[in-house]
Amino acid sequence: MSLVDHLAELRRRVLISVAAFGVASVIGWFLEPRLLEVLIAPLRELTGEGLRFIGLGDAFAIRLRISLLFGLVAAMPVILLQGWLFVSPGLTSRERSVARPWLPLSYLFMLLGAAVAYVVLPFAVQFLLGFAQPGTLEPLITASEYFGFVTSLILAFGLVMQFPILLTFLAEAGIVHSGRLRSSRRYVILAIAVFAAVATPGGDLVSPAILGGVMYVLYELTIQFIRRRGH
Repeated sequence: MSLVDHLAELRRRVLISVAAFGVASVIGWFLEPRLLEVLIAPLRELTGEGLRFIGLGDAFAIRLRISLLFGLVAAMPVILLQGWLFVSPGLTSRERSVARPWLPLSYLFMLLGAAVAYVVLPFAVQFLLGFAQPGTLEPLITASEYFGFVTSLILAFGLVMQFPILLTFLAEAGIVHSGRLRSSRRYVILAIAVFAAVATPGGDLVSPAILGGVMYVLYELTIQFIRRRGH
């Protein structure tokens, strides 16, 4: 294919992905009231109250944010497929056979990460609200702040679940091997601790501890997987 043909193909794949994201976001707009109830349930169980907003456009912005987040998650299989259809013709048969199974696994790992984040959310909220002092230091949690916290937590866990895929690709490319990963444990643990502290919002101790623990378990499992593949 010529450069113009490649650009035309890329344009087609991007348009399909954008269309899928747009349709899924519209669906998310109508599902937003139910999604809203699910997301604020951990906070409501602790406080017995809903959320407040102070900006005139905050309610609209939050509904839009939830709709777009749902759209991204729902459209991700189409986006991954379009990316694969654009890239795969340029790969060797061995590279295609190695990469193909990881496409659906990448999406499943992302969903698993989001599910773990939702499980962690009540504990993180409870920890942070535990520092409130009735009569002197009482919480006034705005909707914008809460959903910023929830979105960041879900994205952090979703991205972390891609960690094994990255290591596997590096091993298949000959950049790393299982022996090197085993010998680098002390440095990896430090890097994981720093990343978990930076990536998780809110300043609580629960979410970074669980995020770091998940990353380390994935790291050890990936080492065993890479070793069994002969790397």
